[in-house]
Amino acid sequence: MEWTADVSAGDWLREQIDDPWRGTMHDVVPRGFAAYARIFHPGSVQELPGGERMPTFDEWQAMTWEQHEPLMGRITDRPVTWAETAAAFGTEFHATAQWGRLVRTPADANDWQQVAAPDGRWFNAPAEGELGEELVGVVAEILAAHTSTPDDGCVALWEGDGALLGHMGDAPSRAFFQMGDPADATLSHHNQMLGHSLKDPFNNPYRKATWQEGILSREISEGARLELPGRGHVLFRGGVRELAGPDWFLHVPWRDRIAEGHGFDPSAHSPSLLWPDDHAWVLVTEVDYDSTIVGGSGELIRALVADDRVEALPLREGADLSWDGDEVNR
Repeated sequence: MEWTADVSAGDWLREQIDDPWRGTMHDVVPRGFAAYARIFHPGSVQELPGGERMPTFDEWQAMTWEQHEPLMGRITDRPVTWAETAAAFGTEFHATAQWGRLVRTPADANDWQQVAAPDGRWFNAPAEGELGEELVGVVAEILAAHTSTPDDGCVALWEGDGALLGHMGDAPSRAFFQMGDPADATLSHHNQMLGHSLKDPFNNPYRKATWQEGILSREISEGARLELPGRGHVLFRGGVRELAGPDWFLHVPWRDRIAEGHGFDPSAHSPSLLWPDDHAWVLVTEVDYDSTIVGGSGELIRALVADDRVEALPLREGADLSWDGDEVNR
């Protein structure tokens, strides 16, 4: 898989995406496919063993570090499906469900990212704009079986993905803070220093802009973009078969080796757009969506929905995936 400056391979997408936006999934998902599926990004749930009730958020905040420590060793954090989440909150899982509605968040509230269920468990919202490394490998395997060109196609990454691109500036786009006991004075001083180095209003006016490295090279960072309505993307040539399997992120050009150098596990952003040269299907993981949309043949959509490794439902053309699009859980 390699970067390409020839972004004309994505012109066909532009012709099938609504411009201007109309408030449906086709603001970002191409029209014209026989069927669509919505793949739900997993959330996570934190719970204590044996059904023991979790502390409330207020109780947790009132605890000291010494009280947190033994509990943290017992709390498990596991992926959770939208269907299980709906069951925990007494709501209905359906194709246009919205996470905030599933966990019964009032329309004017902003605390839907982490909500306690009636049984006390803490449910955390799915990632937006990221399908997740394991699911990318699984979905790519299914997609590869439904195209005549599994080794030829395109992968696009949204240009705004964190730290993906380098830039001219006076500070890097991210810093790596160290985790540990907040009472550790040395650690606290180190992290404060890092924070101040990124935001220093008194000295910033005197700093000379220099090239700040990103995950991708300067050539790619300053190169051509696939411009779609409201979004610019970096384009790579490669087949979906290269993404099939659990270790796909070890072999892509945008593997985050900078983070690895700071002790993090190998990782890579999931594709924002993916399609084969025969245009048999398209996969879209929009940056503001907590789900991924696939358009393709009816056979492909049935295969995605039937695979128990993926939580997916058929989605009607023109679906509204905004907060208000969930007309069932009001």
